[in-house]
Amino acid sequence: MFEGVVSANVMQTTVSLVEALVDECHLYFDDDGIRIPAMDPATVAAIDLILKPDAFESYETDGAHVGVNVPRFSDIVGMAERDQLISLTLDAETRKLVIRIGELTYTLALLDPETVRSPPDRSNVEFEFTGEVVTDAETISRAVTAADMVSSHVTLGIDAEEELFYAEADGDTDDVSLAVPADDLAGFTPGDAHALFSIDYLTAIDRAMPRDLDVELELGVDIPLAMHHSFAEGAGVVDYLVSPRIARS
Repeated sequence: MFEGVVSANVMQTTVSLVEALVDECHLYFDDDGIRIPAMDPATVAAIDLILKPDAFESYETDGAHVGVNVPRFSDIVGMAERDQLISLTLDAETRKLVIRIGELTYTLALLDPETVRSPPDRSNVEFEFTGEVVTDAETISRAVTAADMVSSHVTLGIDAEEELFYAEADGDTDDVSLAVPADDLAGFTPGDAHALFSIDYLTAIDRAMPRDLDVELELGVDIPLAMHHSFAEGAGVVDYLVSPRIARS
């Protein structure tokens, strides 16, 4: 069982962050909030999102685990004005989620979680991140957008000696680079790092990301990129993990 009332703005942001990577996902409801872990079909990128009870006007659950069709859920909550409230009532036994937006009531059939792809267990996996950057979302967007103009992949890295974060993309005819000194970053932990990533995944994440926030990036040498940021005034937290596209020589 789950009953909650939340602003449309918060729920739309939540669903958008998940829809950036997947069409189906798990939803876990417990006393700590709603947790959504998912991995894209190509097993390149994963997301782990938590929406805490503080994000809700009211929140009550005795625990549940269901699957959801993300685009369908997105279409429903997308009908609400951003300042409206959305009421959610879950009956886990019937796998039905009743969504009320003003005078509208929509009953969404949920998925058997056994049929939904689960991310691999990373509890015993430790990546050797060598550096960390905290920057505003606009800087990430600028780097991804510029790289997308010339290539299908981008190198993200940290130059410890020069104390800067950089993004580089090499195209058939044109190249692009962005270098941000440590003094212009909200946070900087020096350590040489570089890896090549698919633009498609970073673009999808960037488009879903709210603009008025800082993003933490953890980087290493040819290992996945970890991206973390909060939303909903800190009541929501999302973690992305994106695998390198190819190994550098």
